[in-house]
Amino acid sequence: MSVEGVWDLSISTPIGRIKAVVDLWREAGVLTGVARGEGEEVPLGDVALAGSRLTWHQAITRPLRLNLAFDVTVDGDTMKGTSRAGRLPASKVSGERRTAPPAADRRS
Repeated sequence: MSVEGVWDLSISTPIGRIKAVVDLWREAGVLTGVARGEGEEVPLGDVALAGSRLTWHQAITRPLRLNLAFDVTVDGDTMKGTSRAGRLPASKVSGERRTAPPAADRRS
């Protein structure tokens, strides 16, 4: 399964809906990426794909300083799951792939 590409995410949080863009690619065979939203760009950490389950971590500073853990299921060009910040309740995440990269590694 390929999850590489640009994904438009919507995260339903207790403070409202947040939009973000996640760009995933393989670099030297390793899945990696960045997230953009709320005026900042942050690297993704611990990106892992097991079957259709995709997980990653990221730290944000806007609108609050949080360490987020994402756990989503990918089905073609859509993803659904949750994002959790520490002990706070999980927020629902949904996303759609905007573009997919070429078959070869994009950033090599």
